[in-house]
Amino acid sequence: MQPVKVAVVAFDQIRPFHLSVPCAVFGETLGEPESLFQLRVCAAEPGELRTTAGFGIATRHGLRELSQADVIVVPSWRNPHESAPEPLLSALRRAHKRSATLVGLCLGAYVLAEAGVLDGKLATTHWRWTELFRQRFPKVRLDPDVLYVDQGNVVTSAGTAAGIDCCLHVVRRQYGAEIANRIARILVVPPHRQGSQAQYIEQPVLTRATDTPLTKTLHWATQHLGHTHTLDSLATRALMSRRSFTRHFRQHTGTTVGQWLLSQRLGLAQRMLETTDQPIERIAERAGFGTALSMRQHFGVAFNTTPSMYRREFRGA
Repeated sequence: MQPVKVAVVAFDQIRPFHLSVPCAVFGETLGEPESLFQLRVCAAEPGELRTTAGFGIATRHGLRELSQADVIVVPSWRNPHESAPEPLLSALRRAHKRSATLVGLCLGAYVLAEAGVLDGKLATTHWRWTELFRQRFPKVRLDPDVLYVDQGNVVTSAGTAAGIDCCLHVVRRQYGAEIANRIARILVVPPHRQGSQAQYIEQPVLTRATDTPLTKTLHWATQHLGHTHTLDSLATRALMSRRSFTRHFRQHTGTTVGQWLLSQRLGLAQRMLETTDQPIERIAERAGFGTALSMRQHFGVAFNTTPSMYRREFRGA
């Protein structure tokens, strides 16, 4: 299998974290002799590239590498008020024309929008700069409330850490959930977050199932999602009053019981669609949706897709 060629655009005054995110995700070898991705860091402009941390970046590759890349990542931009260099914009337009996948992380969405490849498409960017984005790029349909947006061969993400979610999504789309999950485990990050730009994680990682009656109850619920659960039934299992359970539950998860259960059920359905061949009707039953129709409705609201389409996309290229 030929590795997927990934070009990451570096520019003067780049923040080191922004550059390191795609390098960490696409540069991970998983201990295999052959990499899944052939990674190149490419200078967007001539001369020494300085980071905001005070050190420089030396790379042998320039914008010419973008003409051969399958995936091009613009990991941010130094100033949302400043236009990107025309040679970079032209290279992105040519890559888009030949159907390369373009990824704009954080303020990198500004660069893709300026290149014109987001016109008429849905996109996102850092929450601090959404109003300016709307002013500068009125032809782009901006969604400020998501971690990332996939529009086929153009993908954009929200700020900073959401770039990890976005890059893992690109890996999932290319190689399937298992490979993406392995990379996520190595990076010690959630393999798939559901949430908003507030970095609200709807599927909290429980510490130890036996820490408290609450966490023990939540662990039990995640193992029995096919059952009917209510606030009262979970409070009874935790040997807590309804009021006390509600208060502790909100402190522990940051959400309501109903929202948490839906998130857990969606997560289980996603994993089963990604890793098994079980019929959708069976997955809907095991995840606690009851019927395939109910699961389809929830998938439509949460992911703007159907379970069948989700399965086709995330079983790997």
